[in-house]
Amino acid sequence: MSIGKRATAEFFGTFWLVFGGCGSAVLAAAFPNLGIGFAGVALAFGLTLLTMAFAIGHISGCHINPAVSFGLVAGKRFPASDLLPYVIAQVAGGVAAAAVLYVIASGKAGFDLSGGFASNGYADHSPGGYSLLACLLGEIVLTMFFLFIIMGATDRRAPQGFAPIPIGLGLTLIHLIGIPLTNLSVNPARSTGPAVFVGGWALHQLWLFWVAPIIGGVLGGGIYRALFDAS
Repeated sequence: MSIGKRATAEFFGTFWLVFGGCGSAVLAAAFPNLGIGFAGVALAFGLTLLTMAFAIGHISGCHINPAVSFGLVAGKRFPASDLLPYVIAQVAGGVAAAAVLYVIASGKAGFDLSGGFASNGYADHSPGGYSLLACLLGEIVLTMFFLFIIMGATDRRAPQGFAPIPIGLGLTLIHLIGIPLTNLSVNPARSTGPAVFVGGWALHQLWLFWVAPIIGGVLGGGIYRALFDAS
């Protein structure tokens, strides 16, 4: 399939991830009396990935995350020549989803971007008040294991047709661990979308949510290939 169609699939996939995951955080996490809380948001992110993996996995591979694309390049599962179109499409999808979410969320009286709009942050903007070092290390380790799960689940020796399930559940688990740390990124496109609208501190801290996930993704993809890849 052409790179244009695959990149378009990545756009829509990332849109769904950001709209579904961040939308659950902005619209439903603290809804009066019926809020879904951290566990609900974690499940929402996992479900968006699981559903979209079945929907577009056969088209683009359903990376919907620049860190995954970098990690799969390191793991020799994805050509570096296709990396830039994928990343551009993923970021565009994340920003478009955040734009739609902003229009919806701002339709309620009292909506204020100062609440964070599901942006990722460290130190004073960490939900649990964790330091820059703690957040940097957490994002690296969690993204590394996410890539490890992806590489293993999509290995040709693994049971076929089930990969979206452990990958979606893996993203859920990662969010259960990491939401108190940084609101959890492990995905630069997911971080960029809300940060564009919040501006200020969210844009100033955005660098960490590009650097750490990409480092973690490359480590995860590279380590799996070096130790366990069939080739």
